[in-house]
Amino acid sequence: QVQLVESGGGLAQAGGSLRLSCAASARTFSTYAVGWFRQAPGKERDFVAAINWSGITKYPDSVRGRFTVSRDNPKKTVYLHLNSLKPEDTAVYYCAADTTLGAFTTTPMYWGQGTQVTVSS
Repeated sequence: QVQLVESGGGLAQAGGSLRLSCAASARTFSTYAVGWFRQAPGKERDFVAAINWSGITKYPDSVRGRFTVSRDNPKKTVYLHLNSLKPEDTAVYYCAADTTLGAFTTTPMYWGQGTQVTVSS
């Protein structure tokens, strides 16, 4: 069982930056792939980034080069660095975890409650 708690969301201006954190409770956190999805009002949930146990990362084209995912295994925390923010990045950002990166092409097993990111123009 993995519990995930996001933090770090808030309001930012276009072109600005935010850092989201995802703290996990799993005893074997270092073996999990952990990542992020987002969902804007009236839109489907989209994959944003993921990182596996060895540090391999995965991003969609929409955020590659602007967002960076990283992990600190001793702290059982995964970070999402959001740079060059755009108003269209406004969404609720969810942390998710599963055993493989492949799970992030579908629906990972474990989810957090989400944190709101709002980008003003």
